[in-house]
Amino acid sequence: MNNLNSLALAYIGDAIYEVEIRDFLLKKNFVKVNDLQKEAVNFVSAKRQAYFLKELLNRNFFTEEELDIIIRARNHKGNRHPKNTDILTYKHATAFEAIIGYWHQTNCSRFQEMMKIIYEEICNF
Repeated sequence: MNNLNSLALAYIGDAIYEVEIRDFLLKKNFVKVNDLQKEAVNFVSAKRQAYFLKELLNRNFFTEEELDIIIRARNHKGNRHPKNTDILTYKHATAFEAIIGYWHQTNCSRFQEMMKIIYEEICNF
């Protein structure tokens, strides 16, 4: 599984994460689309994803294998230029999405473990 393209993992991880956040917000009774969108930005922006990654790294949440995926995604040499953030934040957000994609591809329960920490400990939701 380590030979998967890190940007491909980020591509699917972005979609998985977006659906998780939307589902979470609906369960929290956000019903107006404008409110949903405003609250979703608190979770899905590159800046917030980079922040979540750093918080989880500080908590030593990731295994060595997971750290390898994160590092490969963060260090990937791409020619994409982020629209609304600096390149370092963008690379960290990509790494965050890549680990989600990795967990999805390996049918791992770690994604839900991570989301529980984000919701309950980091965001106090």
